[in-house]
Amino acid sequence: MEQLTKDDLLQLRIVLLSDIEKLIERKIKASDKEPQEWLRSKSIRNILGISPGTLQNLRITGKIRYKKVMGSYYYNRVDLEKLFGDGEG
Repeated sequence: MEQLTKDDLLQLRIVLLSDIEKLIERKIKASDKEPQEWLRSKSIRNILGISPGTLQNLRITGKIRYKKVMGSYYYNRVDLEKLFGDGEG
């Protein structure tokens, strides 16, 4: 039976650390592909099947968060899911 040396353990450590780094990199890349948190007005209207006036009303009454960037409105996905969700959560 072969005995492990300190060098063997050091090599194992290096391999394990390398594998852990690769897993973390994959996790980071996968999280970058998650849906955007903020969606444009047109996308929201198409997804929900609502008119521009309805979306404006939701914005004015403060029922959903929004950001205005250079004339375009962006709406928070989480707020919309809560407002128009199926009642879970």
